[in-house]
Amino acid sequence: MRIVSLLPSATEIIAALGLADRLVGRSHECDWPSGLADLPVLTAPKMNPQAEAATIDRDVRRLVEQGLSVYRVDAERLKALQPDVVVTQSQCELCAVSLSDVEQALADWQGATRPALVSLEPMKLADIGTDILRLGEALACANRAEALVADWRQGFAALTRKTAGLARRNVFFMEWTVPLMGAGNWIPEVLEAGGAHVLLGAKAAHSPIIDWAQLQSAAPDYIMAAPCGFNLSRVAKELQAVQARPEWQDLPAVKNNQVYLLDGNQYFNRPGPRLLDAAHMTAEILHPDIFPPRHQGQAWRRLSPC
Repeated sequence: MRIVSLLPSATEIIAALGLADRLVGRSHECDWPSGLADLPVLTAPKMNPQAEAATIDRDVRRLVEQGLSVYRVDAERLKALQPDVVVTQSQCELCAVSLSDVEQALADWQGATRPALVSLEPMKLADIGTDILRLGEALACANRAEALVADWRQGFAALTRKTAGLARRNVFFMEWTVPLMGAGNWIPEVLEAGGAHVLLGAKAAHSPIIDWAQLQSAAPDYIMAAPCGFNLSRVAKELQAVQARPEWQDLPAVKNNQVYLLDGNQYFNRPGPRLLDAAHMTAEILHPDIFPPRHQGQAWRRLSPC
């Protein structure tokens, strides 16, 4: 079976199912696990992903308002790879190549040469487990998928039991900086498993836009900054614009030095197996006396006070 994954989380799931060696193509964002760098890259963004958050937001919204896709799919190269299965998503047209993009790229494929198309659409943790099972069926490894999901769910259940009796921490999870956005989709559940009471979030819905008056009123005791798609160094850079706001210094989390930078790109934003690591990272930050900081430095760090 020849597999093309156009979604980083799908690539991670495929690898967790033991099928990384079946991958013949990937998206420009598929960077984990290691060893995928030589695979043909089949997608590209139409905006500059290295620009500032405000510029990315402006450019993406402009493309969407014009009825254009945010990403390109290399249809000719995709066809040359002759995949049996192509995996994409329909959860968010802003974050990755969409189902409609791939359908357009496959439009002139005929008969037996046309690959099976699997589209993932997770909005909450339960959906992610369902998607893994669906992918397992499509890739003829249903038993492995069932075992993976069972272990993953047991891991979340064990962590939830451990944090259930601990004090809930009031947390604002910053999923974007300009405009300010709170936790959406599966992230509130991940944070709750780690011991958080999530402020200004939206379960099983896209990340809500938050104004500064709302954030001041919520008065979070902890702020976890993990803008979608950014690594630690990028988060630190983007947070400078937020720190320049006059309202910033008045927030309890800032006053008490409880602001944390996280690698959202690798751990929180991708709906796959490593969300369990993200939940453990949350517990490490909120309850360091109980949970050893296994991910500190590599995946999260405390923001140095000004």
